[in-house]
Amino acid sequence: MAKKKAGKVLPKLSEAELDLVSHIEQGYQLETDLLGSDPLLRRLKDGEVIRPASATQSTIKALEQRGVITPAKGHEPLTLVWRLSKKAK
Repeated sequence: MAKKKAGKVLPKLSEAELDLVSHIEQGYQLETDLLGSDPLLRRLKDGEVIRPASATQSTIKALEQRGVITPAKGHEPLTLVWRLSKKAK
């Protein structure tokens, strides 16, 4: 018999959190200011910017606390770029 691989189990996410994670998986980059507010999604392919209406600072903080995303320095000063964490992939 073939062994089954154990899948990664993500914590239950709200609709806004799922929307952000799915955009990141589809080639968008999540950017915020240093405090985690004013989130925007930038498509890496052509630089198109989307402002997610349902995402707030608390949405970003919740995803970080659950270990779904991790911060990295952005190209501009005072900007954070959020990436999916390795355990979320």
